[in-house]
Amino acid sequence: MAEFVRTETTVGVAWITLDSPHNRNALSARVRAELSAALDAAAADGDARVVVIGHTGPVFCSGMDLKEEAVAPPGAEGVRELPAILQRIARCPKPVIARVGGPARAGGLGILAAADIAVAATSATFAFSEVRIGLIPAVISVPVLHRVTPAAARELLLTGEPFDAAHALEIGLVNAVADDVDAAVAGYVTSLLRGGPTALAGTKTLVLADLDDSDERYAALLKMSATQFASPEAREGARSFAEKRSPAWVVD
Repeated sequence: MAEFVRTETTVGVAWITLDSPHNRNALSARVRAELSAALDAAAADGDARVVVIGHTGPVFCSGMDLKEEAVAPPGAEGVRELPAILQRIARCPKPVIARVGGPARAGGLGILAAADIAVAATSATFAFSEVRIGLIPAVISVPVLHRVTPAAARELLLTGEPFDAAHALEIGLVNAVADDVDAAVAGYVTSLLRGGPTALAGTKTLVLADLDDSDERYAALLKMSATQFASPEAREGARSFAEKRSPAWVVD
């Protein structure tokens, strides 16, 4: 069976590639499991000093798999597994780069925000689309609010409006925007490989000292998010998404 998350280590770099383009690299149960395993392996890989999370297909990550969420029984919502993935990225002892070559939505923004460095293609677009399908971006708020300016966070999380890479750079969501995203990632990799491994790990701990991604905080936010996921409003949002129509609450 083909993997939905591929891994390879070359010249000091662990490459983790989301390879589920048929569903826009959505965080399905299988992708979540394989991504978690890949992050654990990269953290333990003695030959890897930098981790790069990239993707195949035109979309970086579209967030949770809403087709799965629409039929998930209460208590089994996939979002319950997202905090551990974001913790794996943020707490990885090696620098993590997100290579964003295309659109990122919802949970995909959590992944890139949890990375130490996010590099976006000029053509990439972004949106905190949760509210438009009756969800709350509670879990991803942990890394996102640590990156994004407060005024921009209020606007973008509440409206769900799409925005471009230039605006993502302006508000601090990404670190760099480039026409050649691979060249830009390679430049960061070269710089990071010049640092001492233990020095990089210690510096990462230093710069993330004010990030509260504790189990307790995630548990509180997950309760909010999971409760909303199980609500009639969210179920209608998931159905409307699958049926490619506006949710019932939209006034046209």
